[in-house]
Amino acid sequence: MSAVCVLRTRCFLRQVFPGLSAAMNRSYSLDVTAPLLRTQGYVDGRWVSAASVFPVLDPATGQEIARVADCGPAEAKQAVDAAYKAFHSWKQYSAKERSVLLRKWFDLLTLHKEDLAKLITFECGKPMRESLGEMAYSASFLEWFSEEARRVYGDIVPSPAKDRKILLLKQPVGVASIITPWNFPSAMITRKVGAALAAGCTVVVKPAEDTPLSALALAELAEQAGIPAGVFNVVPCSREKTPSVGEVLCTDPLVAKISFTGSTATGKVLLKLAADTVKKASMELGGHAPFIVFDSADVDMAVGGAMASKFRNSGQTCVCSNRFLVQSGIYDRFMEKLGRAMDAELRLGHGSEPDTTQGPLINTRAAEKVAHQISDAVSRGAKLLKGGKRLDGSFMEPTLLGDVTTEMLCTKEETFGPLLPVIRFNSEDEALAIANASNVGLAGYFYSQDVSQIWRVAEALEVGLVGVNEGLLSTPEATFGGVKQSGLGREGSKYGIDEYLEIKYMCFGGLKP
Repeated sequence: MSAVCVLRTRCFLRQVFPGLSAAMNRSYSLDVTAPLLRTQGYVDGRWVSAASVFPVLDPATGQEIARVADCGPAEAKQAVDAAYKAFHSWKQYSAKERSVLLRKWFDLLTLHKEDLAKLITFECGKPMRESLGEMAYSASFLEWFSEEARRVYGDIVPSPAKDRKILLLKQPVGVASIITPWNFPSAMITRKVGAALAAGCTVVVKPAEDTPLSALALAELAEQAGIPAGVFNVVPCSREKTPSVGEVLCTDPLVAKISFTGSTATGKVLLKLAADTVKKASMELGGHAPFIVFDSADVDMAVGGAMASKFRNSGQTCVCSNRFLVQSGIYDRFMEKLGRAMDAELRLGHGSEPDTTQGPLINTRAAEKVAHQISDAVSRGAKLLKGGKRLDGSFMEPTLLGDVTTEMLCTKEETFGPLLPVIRFNSEDEALAIANASNVGLAGYFYSQDVSQIWRVAEALEVGLVGVNEGLLSTPEATFGGVKQSGLGREGSKYGIDEYLEIKYMCFGGLKP
C-alpha cells in the first residue's frame, strides 16, 4: 500500500462542557487515510465540485471538520442522467458479475472499517465502539446481497392450455433514488444500494446533510472495487438545497423508484412528489416502539434489553424503545435495577474516547426536543428519577422518568434521545391497548417467560419487527420495515431485493401439443 496521507481536524473543547468528564477538555483529531475523506460529489465515475460548499460539524464540539460540495438540482439531474445511461449496460451484467463486484466492495469496507468508523463518530457523534459495529453491519449488507444477486429466481407456472407456456421473469426496475438519514450514515446506504445493485438497478444517493462524508467514502471504495461509472452516484447537499434536490430525485421521469429512510412527515412529502410519475417506493419511516415487561419476565434480562434498546446511539435510532410499560408486580424491582444499570454503564463524552457510551445528539434542536418532553412530563406529574439536565452543546443527560401517563408528550411522539419514560400497567390487555394506540408501527419489544403469552402478544402487537426477550433485532438475514404510517416495503433479507424488481409475465404460445 502506498504511503498514508493523514488529514487532521482539531476541535478544541476547553471547558465547553463542564458537566462532562475531564477527558472532554482536550483536542480531538480525525485521522483517516486521505482517499477516504472526499468532499466533492460523485457523478458518473467522476468527482465533481459545486458552485458552493457547506460545513460538516462534529456534533460533540460544534467545530467544522470539512466543507463539502453543495450540489443542487443541476448536479442531481446530471446524476440521474448518468445512472439512466449506466443502467442499460449494468442490467446486462450477469448476476455472477454483479455478485463479484459487490463482494469486492464488501472486502474493501472490511479492510477500511476503522477509518470509516472514525468518519461516523466525527460526523454523527456515535461512540467509536458503536461506529465499528455499524461498519460491520454496513458491510454485511453488501455481503448478503452479493449472494442474493445470484438467487433472483422467476417461475414457470403450469399452463391451463397445452399450446402455451407461462413464464414469470424478474427484471430490474431501473434508476433508484436513495435518500438516507444521518443516524446510520453508512448502513442505511448499503442496505438499500446493496439490494439495488444486486438486482441490476443503478442509484443516485442523497445523504443527510449532517453526514455526507460516510457516503462519499463509500463512493471512493465503490470505485476501487470496480463498480462501473454511473452505477453508484452521490449528490451531497446542504439543508437549504435538500428540497430542490429531493424534488428532482422524486419527479424526474428517468427515476423508476425511490427508497427513503427518515421521518413520516418527510416520507409523505416524497410520496406525493413521486405520485405524478407513479414511481415504485420504499419507505422506512418513524417509529414509536413500545417496550413491555410482564410480571413473568426475567427482570435482569429485561433491564439489559432496555439498556441496549434505549441508549444505543444515545437513543437516536428508529427502532429505539420509546414507551416503556412495566407490569405492577415487578415495577419497583425493575425501576431499581434499571437505575443502577444506568449509573454503572452510561458515560457521556466525545465518541472517540474509549469509555464513552453516550455521545452528543446530532444537533441542539434534537437536545431541545428531549428537554421539552422531560419538562412536559414532569409538569404533568412524572417523577424525575435520573438525569434530566440539558448540557452544553447538544449533549443531554440520560434520563429516567417514573409514573408516566399516556397524556404526556413523550408517550405521544417519537423522542430520538436518551429519555426513558416508564408507564405502570396492570393487565396484558391494558398493555396492548397502550402499545397499539399509535399511528406508526415499526418495532416493538416485550419480555415474558409465559409461552402462551409470548404467542398472543407477538401476534397482537401492531408493528413490523418484534423483539421477544431481545432488545437488538437488526440483521441482514431478516426483514426490516414497519406497518401503519411507519412505511412501505421491506429491506434486508431475501425479500429486500424484490423492492428493486418488476415481475414480467411472458406467455409463450403457439406450441404444438
